[in-house]
Amino acid sequence: MTNEELLAISEKEQELQQQVRYRIMVCSSTGCLSSRSDEILAALEAEVKQRGLENEVLVKKVGCLGLCAAGPIVSIQPDGILYKEMTPEDVPAILDRLGGEPLEEKRIDTHQPFFTRQKKNALENAGVVDPERIEDYIATGGYAALIKVLTEFSPSEVIQEVQKSGLRGRGGAGYPTGLKWSTVAKAEGEQKFVVCNADEGDPGAFMDRSILESDPHRVLEGMIIAAYAVGANQGYVYVRAEYPLAVKRFRTAIRQAEKMGFLGQNICGTPFSFKVDVRLGAGAFVCGEETALLQSVEGNRGMPRLRPPYPAQSGLFGKPTLVNNVETYANIPAILRNGGEWFAQTGTEKSKGTKVFALTGKVKNTGLIEVPMGITLREIVYDIGGGVPDGRKFKAVQTGGPSGGCIPEELLDTPVDYESLKALGSMMGSGGMIVIDDRSDMIDVARYFMEFSMEESCGKCVPCRVGTVQLYNLLGKFQRREATEEDLKTLEELCDLVRSASLCGLGQAAPNPILSTLKYFREEYLAKIRKSTPVEEA
Repeated sequence: MTNEELLAISEKEQELQQQVRYRIMVCSSTGCLSSRSDEILAALEAEVKQRGLENEVLVKKVGCLGLCAAGPIVSIQPDGILYKEMTPEDVPAILDRLGGEPLEEKRIDTHQPFFTRQKKNALENAGVVDPERIEDYIATGGYAALIKVLTEFSPSEVIQEVQKSGLRGRGGAGYPTGLKWSTVAKAEGEQKFVVCNADEGDPGAFMDRSILESDPHRVLEGMIIAAYAVGANQGYVYVRAEYPLAVKRFRTAIRQAEKMGFLGQNICGTPFSFKVDVRLGAGAFVCGEETALLQSVEGNRGMPRLRPPYPAQSGLFGKPTLVNNVETYANIPAILRNGGEWFAQTGTEKSKGTKVFALTGKVKNTGLIEVPMGITLREIVYDIGGGVPDGRKFKAVQTGGPSGGCIPEELLDTPVDYESLKALGSMMGSGGMIVIDDRSDMIDVARYFMEFSMEESCGKCVPCRVGTVQLYNLLGKFQRREATEEDLKTLEELCDLVRSASLCGLGQAAPNPILSTLKYFREEYLAKIRKSTPVEEA
């Protein structure tokens, strides 16, 4: 595949799409599919055919359109109309209103902050391209970055561009991506691997799943560019089996890329060769930790190991291995297409670019969002999220999943970046963001996440295996109003022990929900103690 051939495919596809007067896009990601969006798609195709509109109306399935709370969503282009809560019965009315007055009762206001305050990079093509057609991806500029890299850049120049961008790993730790790539590139060894961590197990998180379902070629292109930069010839995508649609679409993307020569031997006529395979995970949260993930890819039980050595030196099968998550790879094509400095223009001094969040919980606009780093939590919850529904009062926002913490209202003006969230006792994590209202007991919230960590502990190290159980039981005493001041002291000491002595990130971060609720909602713990104390002693 040459650049001229790529341009020819792109122009032909664009021409085909411009020949029709209207493009009707139906969200076909897991969320909307669970609300019968596949039936809407089929009904639209049948109705268009029955009316003889095939030359005027193009119906296509697309990935997530973002506002999951209003699904199934249908987009009408070029008019820029979004319809919510659609049903197959609405199909005739949609076609009747094309070019005329839209269905106001179903229309979504696209001028609301949920849409205008976002800045999309990793989600640039979500809701735009058909995730199962490589031609559609190419029409949006897909694989142009890869050909540019292979024909104009040396591997070290690719890494320099990624370093210029300031991109940090979107899996949670926030390690500088360019530095990680540089370390793998410098590691000695003829065999190297590139791995995509798509094991997403945080409660309330669906960012990686949505990206894979909506734009699999973008992730694949990012992986191929990474492989060229670090000198790898084999890649793996590790994704949990409970994401069947993401697995299906990524496998389709691999086959299509192989057919067009973006994968395999001598890619695009260059000496560079690279293959990608999919590995399915059984759904263990600990396999999101990179050393446990690599164990699982090798066919072993997914358990973490001590570092160093780090995977960059000794990873999969003892070879240098680059591990990045889905969103990190999804950012790469645009960085190479537009330049690292372009990416670095967005965000804060230490946290560049944008971040994808799954905004859920007690908030009006639940869904998938992508915002510039540095935006405040308040802007996300109230402007983009629309605030707390049903007249209830905001109480906290939980970021970072079971490894993160609960942030109270008085800190909502904190900018969202890696350092600021860590300073509050929480973390960015992979992007789960759960809003909690005034009806929630924060000890219940902490115990819920501790139960998750306890059940997901692989059991390899004692502090995590035993410590999480003891923490869970102690929280139970508070819930039952049986706890004493001594239990509060034990709870804090045990949190410190588990955090400092556990082997991997699961155990090290497991106490965070407790510690953050102790820090910001301590009165709730004390209230439970007071109610357990006899009246004469209280």
